[in-house]
Amino acid sequence: MYIITVGAGDIGTPLIEIATGTGNEVVVIEKDAARADEVASEFDCMVINADATIKETLEDAGAERADAIISTTDQDATNVMICLLAQELEIPGIVSVVHNPEHMNLFRQIGVNTMENPQRLIAESLFRSVDRPSIVDYMRVGDVAEVFEITVAEDAPIAGLTLIEADEEGLLDEDTLVVAIERNESDSPITPRGQTRIEQGDLLTVYSGTGATPEVTDIFGHYEDHETNDSNGFSL
Repeated sequence: MYIITVGAGDIGTPLIEIATGTGNEVVVIEKDAARADEVASEFDCMVINADATIKETLEDAGAERADAIISTTDQDATNVMICLLAQELEIPGIVSVVHNPEHMNLFRQIGVNTMENPQRLIAESLFRSVDRPSIVDYMRVGDVAEVFEITVAEDAPIAGLTLIEADEEGLLDEDTLVVAIERNESDSPITPRGQTRIEQGDLLTVYSGTGATPEVTDIFGHYEDHETNDSNGFSL
């Protein structure tokens, strides 16, 4: 792909490394001269030391042949301007970092794919690892729902049951769905069916419409979430 990346800061630089490392043709626009020189010397890409909010800069970067543009500056207003110019230049894929959550809807209204400030996502993930120790990994879906990974504990109510049996016993409601199973003796993830039996030690990928609440994680034998939320200093 031909990718234009705007900004070579804490977010943009790892992006440039990944994009160039996977064989993409990358053009970087960086307003800071010292940072632009640093990127040019480190990565196999073209670097333009200029202001990306000026239409001619995007044209110089090859907007007419770009497959995508990713704006990673630390100012939402700047990112909006760049995205609007990218639309005017008909760049097919337009993605932007959004620092203030209140601005997310604005980006969506103008038809831009967004990524919330990664630093905030990292902070939330670190807090989650303390506040909800049973959750291996998770992704928020909308305002409440979550997809998360969790290991089935030895004394889990669902251990030893098929998904049909778990449903019959009221363990899995209509808002909770096991979507994948990773098992030590299996070479690839298992796509669960009604007769699939959940075993102790399984790493499950679960969708919950109500989020990974302690009531949901109880099903998989992780009662420590109640203890953590009740302890001093970590209650929500």
